[in-house]
Amino acid sequence: MAETLSPALPDALERAVNAALQRLHEAGLKVGTAESCTGGLLASLLTDVPGYGHVFESGLVVYTDAAKQRLLGVDSGLIEAHGAVSRPVAVAMAENLCTRSEIDLALAITGFAGRAGPGDEPGLVYLARAGRGTPTVCREEHFGDIGRGATRLKCIQAAVALLEDGIAHTA
Repeated sequence: MAETLSPALPDALERAVNAALQRLHEAGLKVGTAESCTGGLLASLLTDVPGYGHVFESGLVVYTDAAKQRLLGVDSGLIEAHGAVSRPVAVAMAENLCTRSEIDLALAITGFAGRAGPGDEPGLVYLARAGRGTPTVCREEHFGDIGRGATRLKCIQAAVALLEDGIAHTA
């Protein structure tokens, strides 16, 4: 059970997080996160369940383009060509985190949690998972204009599902 976030989580999500953490523990795997639109919520959730802190290695909140470049080494040309909210950038975030950290699975999230600017689609999110010895996977989600909190929660649900799949392919 999540210690501080439990009251805000749907029961199914809390069960999924607990199951994923248990499976990471059993497989001896470590996970890390690189988050933009979720602002560290995924990392917070993965570290909120007592007894599983050892499976989480690191989490970065890279909200700006400059942070993505400086902290994760995402190429500025990639961001200029595709935008920060794009499949190539999400993949680069996950892969670069995986190679720069001592982790087995990296999860990256970039998207628009709400209205950002002209032409930006609220609820458009890319989630990527990279792992040692497994192909990188990226999901594109269109959650719609449901608000920042609801979009972030949907991101976390999708990320946990992506993590579960990654554990199955890595363990």
